[in-house]
Amino acid sequence: MSEQPTNPASILVVDDEVNGFDVIETLLFDQGYQLYYAPSGEKALEFLQTCQPDVILLDVMMPEMDGMEVCRRVKAGYDGQYIPIIMVTALTAKENLAQCLQAGADDFVGKPINGLELRARVASMLRIRQQHKNIEQLCLQLQSNNQNLEAEVAERTKQLQQRIHYDPLTGFPSRTSLLETLERELSHCQKYNQSLALLYIDCDEFNLINSSLGYEIGDRILVAISERLSSYLKSEDRLFRTGEDEFCILLKSIKDTKELSETAADILQLFEESFVVESYETFISVSIGISLTNAEYQNPQDMVRDADTAMYKAKTKGPGTYRIFDQELKNAIGKRLSLENDLRRALERKEFIVYYQPIINLKTEQICGFEALIRWQHPQRGMVSPGEFIPCLEDTGFIVPVGLEVMQQACQQLKTWQEQGATDLEMSVNLSVRQFSHPTLLEDLHRIIQTNNIHPSDLKLEITESAIVDNPDATVTSIQKMRQAQIKLAIDDFGTGYSSLSYLQKFPVDNLKVDRSFVKSISENHRNYYILQEIVKLGQALGMTVTAEGIETETQMRQLQNLGCEYAQGYFFAKPMSGEEATQLLREKIAV
Repeated sequence: MSEQPTNPASILVVDDEVNGFDVIETLLFDQGYQLYYAPSGEKALEFLQTCQPDVILLDVMMPEMDGMEVCRRVKAGYDGQYIPIIMVTALTAKENLAQCLQAGADDFVGKPINGLELRARVASMLRIRQQHKNIEQLCLQLQSNNQNLEAEVAERTKQLQQRIHYDPLTGFPSRTSLLETLERELSHCQKYNQSLALLYIDCDEFNLINSSLGYEIGDRILVAISERLSSYLKSEDRLFRTGEDEFCILLKSIKDTKELSETAADILQLFEESFVVESYETFISVSIGISLTNAEYQNPQDMVRDADTAMYKAKTKGPGTYRIFDQELKNAIGKRLSLENDLRRALERKEFIVYYQPIINLKTEQICGFEALIRWQHPQRGMVSPGEFIPCLEDTGFIVPVGLEVMQQACQQLKTWQEQGATDLEMSVNLSVRQFSHPTLLEDLHRIIQTNNIHPSDLKLEITESAIVDNPDATVTSIQKMRQAQIKLAIDDFGTGYSSLSYLQKFPVDNLKVDRSFVKSISENHRNYYILQEIVKLGQALGMTVTAEGIETETQMRQLQNLGCEYAQGYFFAKPMSGEEATQLLREKIAV
């Protein structure tokens, strides 16, 4: 007798004749199965309500409820549909066997029962049953895993929602929370005709704190800032951290702009006291932009945008200031946007033109070169002042392609003059900070020089002191490459920027262009005279030439000549003029 398994397979034998059960029990005696007996179909169904056998041996021919009906009912129930059923029948006609299959039977064993056949068919059905149990177990495991996964996803979602709606550093609501809160409050204000104000607060130059003290100290200072702001607020007001060093305060029930201005002044007052973290004492100023509810605010993003815009406008007045978004600021923004759009189209439409102002050799009092100056011929507005559009070009970065267009026109004009006989002319072109730091500057210069077939030494680039000192290491490399390419360099507006003298040895250039402010009130008894005198001496000692700007009188010219200044330009000689006018002037002066 083979060893029985720990959990023997169970078999339900359904037969109205007990002799049938005895026969099956005898044939399966040594297989180690657990056998159960049901004398009728009704008893079999009752048994299945409490137990789940692994196999059912079902007699077909029974009174009251035959095996076919029992089979159908077992298979119709969820708990029994996967229990293998072996029909025990003396019927061998194909029609009878087909009826058994239609009722849901899985196999057959004929009467009289053959022991070998019975054991084989039971073993086969048990394998099927075991496979199904394995699948059931796997499904249960998958269900459990899915439940665990769903619970984990729910927890992660909860954590993510927490991070989205609350700043992890300060614990205060985030920008997302601000927008959701604003959406609700704006709807409430419109419904009940109430007021609402948003204060956008930005810490001035907070990056210096991170750079000097480190991000850990910087984070602790940000927490201290949020706590100080929160301590000031009323119970109905709310504080949000909306950026790295930016906070927003939502104020309810504001009476008028006077009260709002007083609130902004109080908040600025909060920052007059220093912040002390560990052994570091730090003073921080903030800039505040304010937007007020009005009929135009249909969504929260607009109100945040206007407060942010007002904040940046406040920064232009210096640290520790505030600005309320109003119609004047709105108009200015609209005008600026329109200007940006026009400038983008201007390059495509070739509306930028170059004017030229002569540069005079003070020894010979002859024209030795020109400075190229950009002008904008607007199709509707006419000639637009450079002071109006150049700052916009700088801010947007559009100065780079526009600057290249100026360079191209200037070099093309220089080549034309050289072909007409003015072979000793130089062309000076201004470079902005953005242009000077642009990675393709040298490649662009080489291309323009080669395209126009001019000598590199006939081109002089004028750069400001800020362009030099903003990135000293890169500047040294750029200057060396330009000098190797024989392109000349001049420092424009010399004396008005940084500690100029300390940079001259590190950044050797060809020319110092003295700002017009030193020339405007020059006299032998005026301090500017002595400043100019020292600049000329310094330039000569370092092998640099000096150009004075803003010459308006003959007296100024004579004094510069007495000082030994080599070059000059200004309205005394000529105003900036078109290429055609400059060509005519050259013909008159040097008989080109």
